[in-house]
Amino acid sequence: MASMRDIKRRKVSIQSTQQITKAMKLTSTVKLQKAKTRAEQSKPYFDFMYETVNAMLAKSGNIDHPYLQAKDTGKTAIVVITSNRGLAGGYNNNIIKLVTESGIPKEDVVIYTVGTKGRDALARRNYDIKEDYSDIIEEPQYSDANVISRDLLDAFEQGEIKEIYLAYTFFKNTVSHDPRRIKLLPVEIDSEETQEKGIPMNYEPEEEEALDLIIPKYITSMIYGALMQAVASENGARMQAMDSATSNAEEMIDSLSLLYNRARQGSITQELTEIIAGADAIS
Repeated sequence: MASMRDIKRRKVSIQSTQQITKAMKLTSTVKLQKAKTRAEQSKPYFDFMYETVNAMLAKSGNIDHPYLQAKDTGKTAIVVITSNRGLAGGYNNNIIKLVTESGIPKEDVVIYTVGTKGRDALARRNYDIKEDYSDIIEEPQYSDANVISRDLLDAFEQGEIKEIYLAYTFFKNTVSHDPRRIKLLPVEIDSEETQEKGIPMNYEPEEEEALDLIIPKYITSMIYGALMQAVASENGARMQAMDSATSNAEEMIDSLSLLYNRARQGSITQELTEIIAGADAIS
């Protein structure tokens, strides 16, 4: 059995850790409330943009436009949204798995990272990190998403990449977060929407000019919505992780208190036994 001093030292150490996890849980809870509001406010626009563009293209017939045509050359770009900090349970690892288990050979992939955890983990696995935007994840703005979108579209137009995917965590609620990987370009048209397209889509002034304006806004909106969802999911995951850590620390403190009391009782019993034995020897 460990000595009373060792047990007490370990108990003090765990109590200090518990104070830290409590503080981190409180901080994450405050951040979550703000991030949750932003995610919920952006979600209708995020969903409606996707549905609108999909429906519009389904009614457009066959359009010869670079953003809609599959390419044979170039690499696959994946925008990976993680966090800059750890201690968030499996939040970051779940996104990394979406990339590493995608079935796409790493030599055919270029990574655009938002979040140092994803960047570092994928770099260790020898993925090509094309661009890093980790500084924006703390307070993402629409203008930040526009910068990422412009870089992606430039590479797409120049033939450096042939398709673009987005890997992020969708915020369902405080305790449920869903890792997702969606395709941004070439835009994929929903087959059910195509079958029910009804009235053809007419463009004014010209379809190419219209799509040159619509598709970049679509990509930017999708990335911005994903950033909002990811920030809320990160803080929700960290709040859960810190809550579990605080509860585990409480259980360990209770267990160590019991061990300390047993060790103290054993020490007192031993002292009494020695005193009685000494008194018997004197008499």
